[in-house]
Amino acid sequence: MSDADSATIKSYGILNRVAEEVMGPGKDDPAVIADFNTYASVTGLEAASRVQGTPYPGTFILDRQGRVTSRFFEEFYRERVTASTILMKLGAASAPVEATKISAGHVDIKTYPSDPVIAPGNRFALAVNIVPAQHVHVYAPGAHGYKIVKLEMVPQQFVRIVPLAYPASEIYFFKPLNERVPVYQKPFTLLQEVVLEVSLEAAKAMTGQTELKLSGMLQYQECDDKRCFNPASVPLSWALKLTPNITERIRTSR
Repeated sequence: MSDADSATIKSYGILNRVAEEVMGPGKDDPAVIADFNTYASVTGLEAASRVQGTPYPGTFILDRQGRVTSRFFEEFYRERVTASTILMKLGAASAPVEATKISAGHVDIKTYPSDPVIAPGNRFALAVNIVPAQHVHVYAPGAHGYKIVKLEMVPQQFVRIVPLAYPASEIYFFKPLNERVPVYQKPFTLLQEVVLEVSLEAAKAMTGQTELKLSGMLQYQECDDKRCFNPASVPLSWALKLTPNITERIRTSR
């Protein structure tokens, strides 16, 4: 899109001035050069003139009146959260993808990725939707003495697992023990964000690959109003199509 003199970028306060700094007084400053490599370009200082006038990468969410309701910005310009992941984080519907359904004990589990196809640098999400049976709850973070629900991912080279952000829980009062603990009694979703790293080493390792397989273990303990059941572990896996990064530069009028 055209943005003459970066006017729109400036009005949003997201103009990336690192290129200007590295072309000016900071050209010999190691800290400025490091910032340029992180926030502007990894192809070298000769790219400074090409990226001058560009914004910090991010996404604004607007309502129908054009008001900004939320925003998502990146720490490293080559790693971008996908649009489907943003919609999932906001609780909105995303493009339909194939899901795996599992009935385990007293809960039903459905899991699916935010995107069926990913590329190096994508920050995407793995959704695990859990539906406890009637009068059944699973334990949330902060429930001491019980096995809280968690997703443990199998480590994999060039795949970075983002710390899991839990949804809000509710307090359950167990009268016989005069105990109050945080639990999930209603359907809830765990969103495990994952970053497929982008680096020269990662690019070499993934050359020729067309699929990324991820796996993990969902662990939890379920109880009803009278008894607790043994802790459970359910293996989960995801297979995503892998596509190479688009390296062609899209030129804009600034």
